[in-house]
Amino acid sequence: MSANDFSINIRDLIGQPGQMREFVIDATVPEQWGEGLVAVRELAPVELDLRLESVHEGILVTGEAFADAHGECGRCLDPMDIPVEVEFQELFAYHQDEANEYVVQDDHVNLEPIIRDAVVLALPFQPVCRPDCPGLDPQTGLKLAEQPGVEDAAVRDPRWEALSSLASNEADSAEAGPGA
Repeated sequence: MSANDFSINIRDLIGQPGQMREFVIDATVPEQWGEGLVAVRELAPVELDLRLESVHEGILVTGEAFADAHGECGRCLDPMDIPVEVEFQELFAYHQDEANEYVVQDDHVNLEPIIRDAVVLALPFQPVCRPDCPGLDPQTGLKLAEQPGVEDAAVRDPRWEALSSLASNEADSAEAGPGA
């Protein structure tokens, strides 16, 4: 398709309440959607399953978008792919006013901002490759999943060392028994 894959011509629906069109569009993402650890990359394919309905106020667009996001695990930093599926619905009004954020422009509706926002909001903030990913060893930086012999040593905050010495003194005196 063209560079503006998300602009849909709706000339035949304007002023025809009750009319509807359904179709599937294969589009490409014009710029990266998302930041941080995971995003849908620029020029990635996105499939749109759309239903456009003419209503008295404008054009009601309902649909689903399917894309693949790429990024890295927030714990072990392994690369990962995440399928993204979002639903959206928005009214494109015939006339601009405070109640309507989106309007029909030149017999077209531009779906890109709506779909981008829905996809970005669906991306995980802290993606993980699997729910039980142990992450990286804080001392060595090695992946804990690849180091079966490495025990999860309890990392102690040095500010608590004085208390741990008190606990060991209590344990020693308890072992010695009463009256020792």
